[in-house]
Amino acid sequence: MDALTPLTPEELERYARHIVLPEIGGAGQQKLKRARVLVIGAGGLGAPVLQYLAAAGIGTLAIVDNDHVSLSNLQRQVVHDTQSIGMAKTESARAAISRINPNVIVILHDLRVTAANAAQLVSQYDIVADGSDNFETRYAIADACAAEGKPLVHAAVGRFDGSITVLKPFESDAEGRPNPSYRDLFPSPPPPGLVPSCAEAGILGALTGVVGTLQAMEVIKLVTGIGEPLVGRLLLYDALAARFDTMRYKRA
Repeated sequence: MDALTPLTPEELERYARHIVLPEIGGAGQQKLKRARVLVIGAGGLGAPVLQYLAAAGIGTLAIVDNDHVSLSNLQRQVVHDTQSIGMAKTESARAAISRINPNVIVILHDLRVTAANAAQLVSQYDIVADGSDNFETRYAIADACAAEGKPLVHAAVGRFDGSITVLKPFESDAEGRPNPSYRDLFPSPPPPGLVPSCAEAGILGALTGVVGTLQAMEVIKLVTGIGEPLVGRLLLYDALAARFDTMRYKRA
């Protein structure tokens, strides 16, 4: 899309509360319209990410998921509803996005991310938001984003806690030091079975809304160039204590 393409009158009204923010304005809203964001997973984290990025006016949202909507998903995966049960999560999410903002182009990838296909996948987009629930996908996406020079907004949740960080290991900080990678934060995956799945351990539904919304915020900051992204910082959220903490980490 031409960088100078103006916002339509309908878009000016839709995004009016963004445009009056001096930090975003019309130029920032055009950046959002031009952005191509890849969201890994249309589940607990992916649901609020997709909803808020669609509402914010991200021009192209790509969704990766190879699962179908089940009744047990609906306690936290709010992009889906009871009528979506049995549908592919990608199709269900696309229908929800079209209801939120019909201006958004939605691209579906009904597949499971692997080390073999991750690089080709992420190379097509500007920014990646990872809401996957397994370490194989997380490492594959993180390695691909690092190799392709794509910013990665990574988040994960447990029973009552969550974390979020932004990874740009292909750039350096203000002092010229290379930014850390995902493998600097997590050098290797835990042994199989050590970290239980949410089906085994349970998860508070609203927790994914808190963490996923923070993820969407980091994507918007990266696209518009405002604020300080969570590069080299891991934001930790303890839902039971209602507490946020920040842990800094560096390149090994």
